[in-house]
Amino acid sequence: MMREPTEILFKDSRGNHLDPRAIAEEITAFMNADSARSYKVTIGTDSLLYADKSADFVTAVVVHRIGNGGRYFWRRASFGNFYTLRDRILKEVLVSLDLAKLVIEQLRDIGNTAFDLEIHVDAGEKGDTRQMIQELVGIIRANNFEARTKPQSYAASCVADRHV
Repeated sequence: MMREPTEILFKDSRGNHLDPRAIAEEITAFMNADSARSYKVTIGTDSLLYADKSADFVTAVVVHRIGNGGRYFWRRASFGNFYTLRDRILKEVLVSLDLAKLVIEQLRDIGNTAFDLEIHVDAGEKGDTRQMIQELVGIIRANNFEARTKPQSYAASCVADRHV
């Protein structure tokens, strides 16, 4: 279960700690700096399983200025032990969904609605996660979000993976 918004802290590239409201403000400021561009906000989670079956989960929030770079924010969390790959990948998706709902709420509270939002899943047609893709994408779409899988899921498979 996700903690209350005031307890969820992310890091930015400078090592600053930000809560979801501050992230929404940073995203909005980044978008306002070049309002002629299009923007996409993506959220993805990756995890690392340890020998004792505990796992670290890293979630990234990325704001992409289409054709001209972007910024990202990330956080690390633990959610107990995971004995199957399916349970761990499903938890990645659920963490991303919870955060997406929170980020959208914060962005709307400050009047920012000029972006597309996608959930990026660290699963692809190659590897052990291929049989889960339809289920994971279905969960995301059932929550009214667009889903992207590998190789298009850069928020999970590149940005979050960098900090796992």
